[in-house]
Amino acid sequence: MRIVTWNINSVRLRLAHVERLTKTLNPDVICLQETKVQDPDFPHDALAGYGYKYRAVRGMKNYNGVAILSRIPFSANGGDDWCGKQDCRHASAHLPGDIELHNFYIPSGGDIPDPKVNDKFAHKLQFMTELAAWSKKRKRGGGAKRTVIVGDFNVAPLETDVWSHKQLLDVVSHTPVEVEHLERLRAAEDWLDAVRHFIPPEQKLYSWWSYRARDWRASDRGRRLDHIWVTPPLTASLRRAEIVKDARDWMPASDHVPVVVDIDP
Repeated sequence: MRIVTWNINSVRLRLAHVERLTKTLNPDVICLQETKVQDPDFPHDALAGYGYKYRAVRGMKNYNGVAILSRIPFSANGGDDWCGKQDCRHASAHLPGDIELHNFYIPSGGDIPDPKVNDKFAHKLQFMTELAAWSKKRKRGGGAKRTVIVGDFNVAPLETDVWSHKQLLDVVSHTPVEVEHLERLRAAEDWLDAVRHFIPPEQKLYSWWSYRARDWRASDRGRRLDHIWVTPPLTASLRRAEIVKDARDWMPASDHVPVVVDIDP
């Protein structure tokens, strides 16, 4: 089973990219973030035409939004609201093989890494705190053992997940406090970073490049913000992982690229 996560930055604007992704990689499940469309306006017919007959969407106009698209039957579990906001940042489903899938879009956090002066950053830290508590509760309660969480986590945790660890220590997405919050979430249920399971942590690896770069390839100032994690019982089922860097050239481009993991169901 091939699972892809991608912050598409408007599914209607980049609908042709989903078709291209389908033809290029033939994924079974695609998890999208920042779909930026209300549910009644979601392009269901087009995606069904690409083979994704099963869909779970949670969207809002112009902002946020998540979707799970699948070629294989699943049971949609809806999604939770976090931090007291109904801002469409989570969708979940139950896949064959008794696999639970969660698709998250963690807040980006604005520009100033100080929760006292930046409400967006405070929201981001609270979101991750609630996620860690949710994960701990799952583990204590004997929740679904075979679980995958994916999405745009908006945190690049490793020094090699950013183009310059030293220069980005004070930049939102790589600050120590964000990395600590993400690590608490990871440790809460012993999540395994499926991509780094295959690609050594010593290797530079990115999934996002800013629109501000005149030539993103030449500057290559990227960050790895997009992740796929699995619970320990799925570790032996992992087969491969890939970040589709060339998708950054698909015009009009998203600033994120797809992340792929293959799992034996």
